[in-house]
Amino acid sequence: MKSVTYFAGFLVFALVFSGGAFASDPSPLQDFCVAINDPGLVNNAFVNGKFCKDPNLVKAEDFFSQGLDVAGNTSNPSGSNVTTVNVDKIPGLNTLGISLVRIDYAPNGGINPPHTHPRATEILTVIEGTLNVGFVTSNPNNTLFTKVLNKGDVFVFPIGLIHFQQNIGKTPAVAIAALNSQNAGVITIANAVFGSKPAISRDVLTRAFQVGAAVIKLLQAPFMKQY
Repeated sequence: MKSVTYFAGFLVFALVFSGGAFASDPSPLQDFCVAINDPGLVNNAFVNGKFCKDPNLVKAEDFFSQGLDVAGNTSNPSGSNVTTVNVDKIPGLNTLGISLVRIDYAPNGGINPPHTHPRATEILTVIEGTLNVGFVTSNPNNTLFTKVLNKGDVFVFPIGLIHFQQNIGKTPAVAIAALNSQNAGVITIANAVFGSKPAISRDVLTRAFQVGAAVIKLLQAPFMKQY
């Protein structure tokens, strides 16, 4: 899929050359620090939570991944699938402050539900389909910024803010997003609030959402089944 490759390359270029001192992750102090989990091959450096591979043992494969041309399985309650390319997939991303995702959306409402990335800003472009996207600002205003995106459109989700995307078309949709962190992290709001382990006290949730305990129990039910 040439269009996926083109837009992915564009997004990576944009983040690498625009992040600079403003990147979410610390700036590297060396050319690279290829992540490795084998203590027998480390050079005693420990950077950003990952050991550095001996530079003399680094190969091109340490900076390579494939598979973003393959559609993700959207047969799930949300109707979406996120294929992540971060430091766990490409060890050479360690300390470089960037990662990439492909997001597939089922037709007629497939959604990447409201979530946040605690360590990264996200820039997303639509490869196929039509998406309704948006983010909400922090308290006290909680302003919603939303936009309908078509193929080739680009939208930015600021770091830490709750955001979402939904396929409002009748055909599958695909987006590619870049994030300025090697491991942006993700907190899906509903899963965190109603599916935490152990569960948040229903008294806390009833007071927070100002509803009865029966409503909270109903909201928790589908998330508890996943564990």
